[in-house]
Amino acid sequence: MPNPHTADHQDQYKTPNAQQSVEITRADLPLHCPMPGASLWNSHPRVFLPIEDAKDKTYICPYCGTHYVLKD
Repeated sequence: MPNPHTADHQDQYKTPNAQQSVEITRADLPLHCPMPGASLWNSHPRVFLPIEDAKDKTYICPYCGTHYVLKD
């Protein structure tokens, strides 16, 4: 039987991969998504993102929409 009180404390649970904007540094290159530490059970395949070639140094993952910003 499901716990009838599961929804009572939603603020205690962290949604996996919920972060939609991520700042990275050159030490994080080459950039790939999902990043290390992301929950893998509901992630997409790893894809490399050429953020260093982007004029504005930002890139959006085509799978999950996470917005990456390269900070120098």
